Amino acid sequence: MHVPDGFFDATVSIGAAVVAGGGVALCLRKARDELDERTAPLAGAVAAFIFATQMINFPIGLGTSGHLMGGALAAILVGPYAGALCVTVVLIVQGLVFADGGLTALGINIVLMAFATVVVGWFVFRLAMRVLPKTRASATGAAFMGALASVPVAALVFVGLFAIGGNADLSLGSVAAAMTGFHVLIGIGEGLITATTIGFVATIRPDLVYGLKGVIAREQAALAGGMA
Repeated sequence: MHVPDGFFDATVSIGAAVVAGGGVALCLRKARDELDERTAPLAGAVAAFIFATQMINFPIGLGTSGHLMGGALAAILVGPYAGALCVTVVLIVQGLVFADGGLTALGINIVLMAFATVVVGWFVFRLAMRVLPKTRASATGAAFMGALASVPVAALVFVGLFAIGGNADLSLGSVAAAMTGFHVLIGIGEGLITATTIGFVATIRPDLVYGLKGVIAREQAALAGGMA
């Protein structure tokens, strides 16, 4: 979903850059409440993991491939604000060093892959955890649902931006059909990678999973009650 230079007009590019700048400023302030001296290094590790896994494409058929976006994964591991910053850093490095995504479209890419995926992934994850049993195992399923939902929704945001100011000579219907169709399949891959990663970390170090804070507190309270 990395948007190249010139795919959107100046109005959309500038508007997205303003939104991205304001969002990053908010995340920088709010992330302090999500991270401490123990979990702050994890944010760096999450950014590095997302950067590495985005380099790996998986086939989804018809000659098309997809890769991890990482918004839901980052949000569940380190919190939504810190997670958005992790993905933003990855996008900036990719744009500046590897020319993956246009520099004039950096704001658009941040809005799509750092903000839309984090907001949707975190919201769906939290909603699922309210419905599912409050266990570590439930977090794996909730992570899958959050990650799966985040990708096609980000694709729909892309379609909305294209309707406002897309420069490509393509019909809105064809763009919408291609983006939503392929990104549902990519979302399945995103969900599997996210669920596997969250399940692994939740098994060995659940205290490092931001999305499990309530579950761990409940487990500790139950253990303390049993020992009393």
